[in-house]
Amino acid sequence: MSRKRILNILIKEWRVLFTDVSSMMIVTFLPFLIIGQMLLYVWLAVNFAGDKAMDIGVFQNALAKLQVAIPRVADLSGAEPFLVLLLNQFTIFLLLIPVMIAMNTVTFSIVDEKLSGSLEALLATPVRTWELLLGKALAGAIPSLLMTWLVAGVFLLVLSLMGWGNLVGMVLTPVWFLSLFLLTPAITALSFLLGIIGSSRAKDAKSAQNIVLVVILPLFGLIALQVTGIAWLNALSMLGLAVLLIIIDFIVLRIAVRLFQRESIVVKWRQ
Repeated sequence: MSRKRILNILIKEWRVLFTDVSSMMIVTFLPFLIIGQMLLYVWLAVNFAGDKAMDIGVFQNALAKLQVAIPRVADLSGAEPFLVLLLNQFTIFLLLIPVMIAMNTVTFSIVDEKLSGSLEALLATPVRTWELLLGKALAGAIPSLLMTWLVAGVFLLVLSLMGWGNLVGMVLTPVWFLSLFLLTPAITALSFLLGIIGSSRAKDAKSAQNIVLVVILPLFGLIALQVTGIAWLNALSMLGLAVLLIIIDFIVLRIAVRLFQRESIVVKWRQ
């Protein structure tokens, strides 16, 4: 029965999501905008600062760690090692896609139903609180995850079209696959669960978006740590991070259920 109720919520949410033009644009267009910006920044950095960047101390430290992780980098010439360093940050940059989609979709979900009054009818059904919240989170997380995987494939294709096809093998490392198929789903679930919490507690969507921001700053921090050579994610640390986030996802779901306060939420929102 739980599976059927969650499926009904998914169908309901997808009907709304895929009939709203602005939501559709966010889910389908925003991921390609993010990847396009990232590739543009990489192209500009390599073509206008590549050789100079190779001589900067922080980048030399990062390149040294990169060569340990990917020994073939030592055989590259010119600014290519710096290019590989930047391209390997894409595994983390990809995580911004579900976070940004969550900020612009799920944070409106419960708030909009609160303002329209449609949530009261939904709360009157036999659906359990955890089923309701999980269904709403999955309704956004599933298309976001699929779009992230699609964009990752497009990214590899564009690398070849830009003449960087010889570097693809140095991007497709075990860290890439662990990030794409373990860390990305975990971050996606966390982003949408946090969005659900924000949406259920806030009085407007803008306030609900603030809680999702807590995911973005650590992602940028992780990129900065790798680019400057302070830290480097190997396969083991990536696996550990993914497992930790999966555990956090279950904890956040329980917190979301407790914070929802189903019995009194309608009365409070009417005030």
